[in-house]
Amino acid sequence: MNIDIIAPGKIKEKYFKDALEEYSKRLSAFVRLTITEIPDERIPDGASEKQLEKIKETEGEKILSKIRGGAVVAMCIEGREYSSEELAGFLEKTAASSSRITFIIGGSLGLSEAVKNRADIRMSFGRITLPHQLMRVVLTEQIYRGYKIINNHSYHK
Repeated sequence: MNIDIIAPGKIKEKYFKDALEEYSKRLSAFVRLTITEIPDERIPDGASEKQLEKIKETEGEKILSKIRGGAVVAMCIEGREYSSEELAGFLEKTAASSSRITFIIGGSLGLSEAVKNRADIRMSFGRITLPHQLMRVVLTEQIYRGYKIINNHSYHK
């Protein structure tokens, strides 16, 4: 199984990089993980709603150009919430019909409607807003947890 994570911006903080490296290493026993960073768009001070929407659309176009097929999951606040066990079930079920799952994390403005509409499902980790750098760590950990559940390991308890 190939798992892709597409997200805008670079991870700058060492602690986020370290956490991503650790979970990527752990996940390598189960899947091939690829994290694709797209350049995030600069948001000018005092940007109008129209400018903000255009920035989100531009990021969305960049994201859409990086999708390589398979199942597509938009991580967005209005998506369906999954427990860790439900996420494991989703991973297992999707692996039976596809060799790739792409998770998409939006930038500071969220995801464009075009990206949300391209997704096969919209998933949420709750109604809270997380910085997109931290969201990568949380998502990667939850994918790892899902594979531990699938393989009947006790990590998830």
